[in-house]
Order: sequence, then C-alpha cells, then structure tokens
Amino acid sequence: MQAVTILTPLLAKNRSWALRQQQNDPHFFRHTARPQQPHSLWIGCSDSRVPAEVLTGSQPGELFVHRNIANMVMEEDDNLMSVLQYALEYLKVTGIVLCGHYGCGGVQAASVLPEMPLAQEESALARRLRVLRRSLSPALAQPHEDDDARLNALVEAHVRRQFAHLTACWPVRLAWQQQRPLEVYGCVYDLHSGHLKKLVEQHSMEGPA
Repeated sequence: MQAVTILTPLLAKNRSWALRQQQNDPHFFRHTARPQQPHSLWIGCSDSRVPAEVLTGSQPGELFVHRNIANMVMEEDDNLMSVLQYALEYLKVTGIVLCGHYGCGGVQAASVLPEMPLAQEESALARRLRVLRRSLSPALAQPHEDDDARLNALVEAHVRRQFAHLTACWPVRLAWQQQRPLEVYGCVYDLHSGHLKKLVEQHSMEGPA
C-alpha cells in the first residue's frame, strides 16, 4: 500500500480541479497551453493567505506573479529584477500591481527586530529584515493608538516605500521613456474583509497620480 504523504492530498485536489475545469470548459487546457499573455505583473507577499489569482478572481494566464517576504523591491535582487524585466520587455504587460497586506509578518518582525534573536544572525532573512526596518525608520517613530493600528500604518508606509523603489527601477523607467502604456499601482489587502485598497498609482514619468 502506498504511504500517504503531504503530496497525496495535493495530487488528489489537483486531479479534482483539472476534472472540474475540463467539465466546465472543454477547451480550457488547450487555451492555457498556448504562450502566455498576462495583462499585469503582480508583486506580492509570500504569505500563504494572500494568493494573487484567488483574491483577484483571475484565471491562469492573466497574471504574471512574483512573491517574496514582505513584497520588497530591491534592485540588487536578481530574482525580482529578472521577473520585472521579463514582464515588461518580453511579456509586454501593461500593468504592475505591488500588493502588501495588513498583518504582514515581515513588517511586524522588522518593527521589533532589535528584540529578536534573529537580529544577531547573518542569514538571508535577517539581512532582508534589516533592509526593511531601515526603510521603515520614519514610520516607526510615529505614535499610534494601539499595536494593530501601528502595524497597519507600517504596512501602508512600506507599500508606499516599495512603490517608490519600483517606479525608480530601470525596466519601469525605460517603458515610460519609450512611451509604452504602463500603469503601476500600490495596493494593500485586508485579510478581514478580503478587499484590496489602492494606495498610490503612477502612469508615467511625471510621478504618482
């Protein structure tokens, strides 16, 4: 008898999903097997509760997705930059959504990093959180009513900061210099309501709308 592993239920759910898709649309997999033409790049957090396709009701092929801890944008991150370049130069997406979320564990950890054993490490996670904490320095000094309000404010400040980094990246600037249509948005997702909230947007070199 075959042992049950973590993969077992995933395979079962995959088969059920594929069967439902085939029943609902016999041409579904024929269409998704064609070269992808996503309309937007989604840059989000790796948090398992914030899946881009699910919360936007998108189908396979509609979004090109990159996720990392705390939805950070750093030009020295080859993973992020290669995704950004590929999305703009080869997939020709016309939209980018940078999405954070309230209750972000990365932002929360960065806000209390000096109190954590992690602060003494030289790991990739520790380095990322140090960068994140430095970017949050002005927001960390602001007073708030309670811990939840403080974390929510930090999340929004973080999205705005990463949005500024994103719109300064060379693939984005090049697209605008070449007058290619490109809309860039900074949003935050509310885990309690399931709603996305737009914080900032920019459609050209001229700056945020």
